[in-house]
Amino acid sequence: MTASPSNRAITAEEVHHYSEAFTADRANRVAANAAVASGVLSAATSYQGLRELPHEFSVELKQGSITNQERSGRCWMFAALNTLRFEVMHRWNLEDFEFSENYLFFWDKIEKSNAYLENVLDTLDDSTESRLFQSINEYPAEDGGWWQMFVNLVNKYGLVPKSAYPESANSRNSDAFTQYLAAKLREFASALRDRHSKGAGINELREEKIRDMEVIYRICAISLGEPPEHFDFLARVKDDDDKGGTDDKDRTGTGSAKAAKSTESKDSPDTDAIKRSGTDTRLQICAYGITPLDFYRRYVPVDVNDYVTLANVPMASRAYNTRYRIKYSTNVAETEQLEFVNVTLDAFHKAAVNQLTAGHPIWFACDCMQYSLRKDGIFDRNTVRVDELFGTEFTFDKARGLEYGERPSNHAMTLTGVNLDKDGKADRWKVENSWGKDTGKDGYYVASDDWFGNYVTELVIRKDYLDSDTLAALDTAPVELDPWQPLTRPCR
Repeated sequence: MTASPSNRAITAEEVHHYSEAFTADRANRVAANAAVASGVLSAATSYQGLRELPHEFSVELKQGSITNQERSGRCWMFAALNTLRFEVMHRWNLEDFEFSENYLFFWDKIEKSNAYLENVLDTLDDSTESRLFQSINEYPAEDGGWWQMFVNLVNKYGLVPKSAYPESANSRNSDAFTQYLAAKLREFASALRDRHSKGAGINELREEKIRDMEVIYRICAISLGEPPEHFDFLARVKDDDDKGGTDDKDRTGTGSAKAAKSTESKDSPDTDAIKRSGTDTRLQICAYGITPLDFYRRYVPVDVNDYVTLANVPMASRAYNTRYRIKYSTNVAETEQLEFVNVTLDAFHKAAVNQLTAGHPIWFACDCMQYSLRKDGIFDRNTVRVDELFGTEFTFDKARGLEYGERPSNHAMTLTGVNLDKDGKADRWKVENSWGKDTGKDGYYVASDDWFGNYVTELVIRKDYLDSDTLAALDTAPVELDPWQPLTRPCR
C-alpha cells in the first residue's frame, strides 16, 4: 500500500489490508488461538527455555522463610531487611528470623511526609505547573524507595524483630492509608504556599509545618499503631554443631545477650527429666528493654553504611565510573540526596559474583515485568518468547530502553545464589522475592545471565568487593540530576 502525505488517520482500506495479511498466515492463527485462550505469557512460554534454567546453583546461600509484602510497595524495604536478616541468622546461628517491616514502614511514612513538606518550602516561588514542583508533588509519601532510604531509616531509628511490631492491615494493603495521607499532605502544601503568597516568613511556615506533622503522626499511628521504644528480644539458637550463635559479642565486641544452657551430664537423672518434660535446653539470646537502635548495633553484624549502590546505565549521557546524585530524592530531611556510581556491566557483574561467592546476599533493583513468569519463577528472554508469538523482534538494548522509559527499575529483590559454569562464568542467578512462597519455586526465582545484564539496574555492594575504579569514583564530586532525568526509579 502507498501512503498519502495527508493521510494521518487509519482508513478502512488499511484495516482491511491488515486483516488480510494476518489471516493469510497460519502462524498468526495458531498464535491467536493460544494467546486468546491462555494469555500472552503462557502462549509465549518456551519449554526449551524452562529446561535450560533449572533452579540449581553452584553458589547458594541458606536464607530464612520467604517474606511477603502483600499489597504494598515495600519491596525495597523487604529486600533490604532480607539482606540483613541473612547476616543476623548466620552470625547468631538462628534457624529463622524476620525483622519488622511495619516498623520501618511507619517511620518511612513520617520521614517522607516531612521531607515532602520541606521540599514544598524549598520551592515556594516555583509555579505549581513547573516541572520541579510537579515532580515533588506527584508522590508525597509513596511506598516505593531505594536502598539509601533504608540506610537513612536504620541510622536514625534502628531495627526491631517482627515479634516486637507485627504487620497491620494497612501495611499489608497500603492503598487507602497512602491515599489519604497524600491527600492531607497536599492540603498542607497548598496552605503553606498560600500563606507564603500573603507574606508569611519561612520561620512562621516551618512552625506551621511542625503542627501539620502532628496530624501526619496521628494518621500513621492510627493506621499502623505506634512503634515500640523498648522491647524484649528472645531467640533460641540452632541445636547443631555450629557454635556461631553462642558467642554473646556483637561486632564492636561488647556483651549483648545472656545465654543459658543445662550443664548436667547426659546420663544424669535431672537431664532425663528435662527431656521427658520437653524443656528446650538450647542456648538462648535474651535482651530485655532494648531500644531499636541498640538492637541494630548489637545484633546486626554489618554496618549499613558500608554498602555502595552501583548502577549500570549504558546511556551516552551517563558516564561510567561517575557518581550521580538525584535532587529532591532523600526520604529523611537533612541527609544527603541519593547517590549511585554508574559502572560498566563487567564491573557490575564481577561485584555481584564476588559478594555472593564470599557468602553475602545482594539487594538489587530491576524491571521485574520484563520476560517474567511469576508461576514458574523465571526471568529470561529465551523462555518468554513474545518475539516468536507476535512475529516481531524487540530490538531495544538496555541504553535505549532506559532512555525511552521502557525498562525503568520498579522492583527490588535479593540475590541469594549464582551458578558458575565449568569456566567459572555466571550463567544464572538465584533470586529471593517478597511475594510469598506461592510464587516461583517456593518464593524463589531463577534469572538468566542475559536477563541480569539487560534488566538489572542497581546492585548494593559492600565496599570490600568493589574494584579500584569504583572506589576511586566514590572520592569524586557527584554529578547532580533532576528528579525526572533517567538513571533509576523508586522500587515498589
